[in-house]
Amino acid sequence: MRIGCLQFAPQVGDVDNNLNRADAVLSRANPKDLDLLVLPELAFSGYNFRSLQHITPFLEPTAAGITSLWARTTALKYNCVVTAGYPEKVDVRAKWPAGPEYYNSAITVNQEGETVANYRKCFLYYTDETWALEGPDGFYSGEIDGLGKVVMGICMDLNPYKFEAPWNAWEFSYHVLYKEANLVVLTMAWLTREDITTYSRSPREPDMDTLSYWLSRLEPIIRAERTGEIIVVLANRCGSEDEVVYAGTSAVLGINGGEVKVYGILGRGEKELLVVDTSKRPKAKLISEPESAASAATTTTAESKDSENSVSTAYTDPDSEPATTKYERRPESVSPRDANYPPTFSSSNPSDDESYQDPVRSHNPFPETPSPRFPANTTSLLSPRFNLPPTPKSRKASVTSESSEQHAPVIPEEPAKDVKVPEAGTIPLPFPASEVPNHYQSSFTSKTLGSRTEHVSKRPRSAFW
Repeated sequence: MRIGCLQFAPQVGDVDNNLNRADAVLSRANPKDLDLLVLPELAFSGYNFRSLQHITPFLEPTAAGITSLWARTTALKYNCVVTAGYPEKVDVRAKWPAGPEYYNSAITVNQEGETVANYRKCFLYYTDETWALEGPDGFYSGEIDGLGKVVMGICMDLNPYKFEAPWNAWEFSYHVLYKEANLVVLTMAWLTREDITTYSRSPREPDMDTLSYWLSRLEPIIRAERTGEIIVVLANRCGSEDEVVYAGTSAVLGINGGEVKVYGILGRGEKELLVVDTSKRPKAKLISEPESAASAATTTTAESKDSENSVSTAYTDPDSEPATTKYERRPESVSPRDANYPPTFSSSNPSDDESYQDPVRSHNPFPETPSPRFPANTTSLLSPRFNLPPTPKSRKASVTSESSEQHAPVIPEEPAKDVKVPEAGTIPLPFPASEVPNHYQSSFTSKTLGSRTEHVSKRPRSAFW
């Protein structure tokens, strides 16, 4: 399969020039025999809008705006499937009365120029929340001619829901496994926390922190025991808008049997069309291993910054056999929201006593703690647990060596009193003998109770007692 990722630097609200920028990159590359072309999130409108009022002039009707027209024209020209992100405005007149609906969407057009998918972003970044609604239909999955089983997402879909879901909920990755997809398409406008001046010093080098973060969010796919390669297309943008800097590093990866192949990757600032052929040998392999083992790798062209006991993510020559191809631990990485975001535990107020225990997930496709976006009732014994230190039974027992057992108080027994037992026949009856019901009469003698009479109850008859 020949796949193209068009990485360029659109600007907010500059639609005409953004179209020209994309056309220039595409014309310069002049690709042949493409099967799939993927553009970034909100490719021609730009991304960093401040409010609904700010983005309103650039909203496009569902599959009928300038982005859709460009995608159809390009699909017919290059005879390939085209995916591009755009800001969608839904026509709600058919279901009036209804409020307006705006979505951060991605349209997919086939070789004949027909719309085959219109996916709406499910997990919104805080910039999206100023104007867009969450996609109501969940992550996209479907069969597309020439591509196979496809799962589609947009940028933040790869992250935990609103950064509030547990890190190990892995909503998007488990969706890929559940749908048994062979192709994953992610259109992005992924940010970096670095300053534009620092970031632009080496535009041709990929951002390894960002790549490590993406791989950590794909961990269930890497660990899964399944046959067949899963191709992951990460189409990001580069450049900056106002004070926001984008990470670039568009890549096409192949994941199979715990190994990650790099078919192609762009630098953080390159404005190029990445074209790869997944039927050919990959450019490199990515391995993740402890720092001590990573230092023994034979050929290393780039590696991430490692701290003590961290994990090294590095390029290696595909011809050489790496010492370890398993992902023993999740790589240290940087969240697009917070540079200090912990990669091993996600919570609003994580406690110092809480530690993450990495479970074996080969036979457990669903986490015990689901995402708030997709709640589930399924539980599993393989889900992670958090170990808390034992609590002492009492304050005194925690500082002394005395036994903390508590004995019940001894109550002295009182001497038994003499009880008189009355003789038979001398106990007075609690009611007159004449009021005894007929059905009790057989248990008494007529001499004791007297003549039998019809019993009349003082309680009114009722159907409830």
